[in-house]
Amino acid sequence: MAGNIHNTTAPISSSLSKLQALNGLFAIYKKQGPTSADVLNTLKDVLLKEAGVKNPNPRKRKKPSLKMGHGGTLDSTASGVLVVGVGNGTKMLSTMLAGTKKYVAVGELGKATDNLDASGSVVLEKDFEHITSLDIEEKLKAFTGDIMQVPPLYSALKKDGQRLSVLLMKGHKVEAKPARPVTVHNLSLQEFKPPLFTLDIECGGGFYVRSLVDDLGKALSSCAHVKELIRTKQGQFTLEEHALHEEQWTLEHILRSLQPCS
Repeated sequence: MAGNIHNTTAPISSSLSKLQALNGLFAIYKKQGPTSADVLNTLKDVLLKEAGVKNPNPRKRKKPSLKMGHGGTLDSTASGVLVVGVGNGTKMLSTMLAGTKKYVAVGELGKATDNLDASGSVVLEKDFEHITSLDIEEKLKAFTGDIMQVPPLYSALKKDGQRLSVLLMKGHKVEAKPARPVTVHNLSLQEFKPPLFTLDIECGGGFYVRSLVDDLGKALSSCAHVKELIRTKQGQFTLEEHALHEEQWTLEHILRSLQPCS
């Protein structure tokens, strides 16, 4: 009996050691619904469980530490590539935040919401029948290159240590942050089926797709919000080639896709 216990605990200890020895970056697929922080916590729990860590009473027994962070918040309503840093890889996440990202965004004309996406409350409705695909393509030119952009009120940006989105949900009055410089490398209209339009976006760090769609709606003498948002690339990580789906959240898959610290 003792021999059996010894044989089962050794691999668990070995798996946990391998897990805690990971250093680098990898990408996972974030689905619509949970926040980026929720997804990261779920990933940690799945990996620790695979390593044999059991924590039936969190108050009495602390889980073994697993240093992990993500390289840029995706809105809860968005999906796609979420870059994860593990171990010393967390020190490389600032590069991911500042780096290039690609998105596919579906906007809806004629309705503006308080948080600029489909999860918010409609605060304005305007006509959009006058808008053509040529109009959209022409207006997109003004949003390409080095531009100034006002971040959304509902965002991960902070005031006095608290996220603006959290302060708003608590009923606090929040002033808009000043416009800041952002870079849009490429911006194109892929499809227009009124009231919906689809944009391909390649941008630098600090850029908000929700603000772009809201500003575009105003520029078209209407209004708009983001109906769907997918991040297809972040840095060198693409949705098709690198993002691990939930069934692939295992030590084996992560070891196979891990980009070591340089």
